[in-house]
Amino acid sequence: MDRQILSQEEINALLKDIDNIPQLTSEQRDTLGEIGNISYGTASTALSGLLNKRVDITTPTVYLTTQKELKEQYPNQHVLIEVDYKNGLHGSNILIMKLRDAAVIADLMMGGSGESPKEELTQMELSAVGEAMNQMIGNAATSLSTLFSKRIDVEPPKVTIVDFANEEQVLHNIGTGEYLATVSFKLEIEGLVDSEVMLMIPYSFAIELVDTLLGQAKQPVQPAPPPKVQSQPAPPKPEPEYREQVPPPQAAAPANEPTFYHEPRSPVMVQPAQFTSIGNNRLNKEPGNIGLILDVPLQVTVELGSTRMKIKDILELGLGSIIELDKLAGDPVDIFVNGKLIAKGEVVVIDENFGIKVTDIVSQIERANSLQ
Repeated sequence: MDRQILSQEEINALLKDIDNIPQLTSEQRDTLGEIGNISYGTASTALSGLLNKRVDITTPTVYLTTQKELKEQYPNQHVLIEVDYKNGLHGSNILIMKLRDAAVIADLMMGGSGESPKEELTQMELSAVGEAMNQMIGNAATSLSTLFSKRIDVEPPKVTIVDFANEEQVLHNIGTGEYLATVSFKLEIEGLVDSEVMLMIPYSFAIELVDTLLGQAKQPVQPAPPPKVQSQPAPPKPEPEYREQVPPPQAAAPANEPTFYHEPRSPVMVQPAQFTSIGNNRLNKEPGNIGLILDVPLQVTVELGSTRMKIKDILELGLGSIIELDKLAGDPVDIFVNGKLIAKGEVVVIDENFGIKVTDIVSQIERANSLQ
């Protein structure tokens, strides 16, 4: 019976191929998952406001893959959103979404209910998806700026439809055999979508992000140097002062015992503090040096009204929502300077711009009371 035995050269070649496969440590996986969770977790809030539906993007799963494995796993059409960084980071990533999920988003963006989306997306639907992704990725970039402690800006996303089954190379800017760090999220749109969306990051760029973030976290804190203490010579000891001890006449000191004498101290005069009364005469006089602060800028705010709302009601706000204020139409508006009420007025239109006509000035006493 013949047995096929691998030669040592073949074994070395196989081991060499295994050694060339990139790996992600558990720490790197957790860091990439945290980056995706923070950036696209906050982006879901922006998408919720646009769609007027509750959107959750949670539970990231991180793994490595290639275009070949991606095509074998998802042999159908997907919407591909390509994002390039223009400031703060140098690289790109790709967001991949199922075609039906993108159709639901497009239908909601165009005023539909999302329950019966189109099966084929035209350029109009892709533009709607692009606008939604632009808002999402803008919020994600803001979160990344806070995470990496520097400003990060992105280019407007490019939205296309790709067919993993028929196209030989789906990701044209990434080699077919190049490994990709994939962060898979669970995507839920209230009552309409329960699916997943994938964030694809080139392996080298993903490692760069991880190293940058871990380097910031592990940067040692330099202890403050101890204060310098300058040595000074000890002050000279005072010469002893000798006084003539005069015993009081009524108490004669016994023989062979020391005599102690306390010098009487002069009494300290204590008087109650005197404060001048604060009257309204100060409000009627302009200080002589007020000219020193006449060019100081102040924030002037006009308030149409206010109201109190529950957190539940605020979360349900969307485009077109109406908030009722505590003032009637035609009531004068309040004019604040640095948050303090100083006047009331009415809204006027001047050269197609809104303005405020002051109708009443708050008295000086009321303004002084508001400063307390």
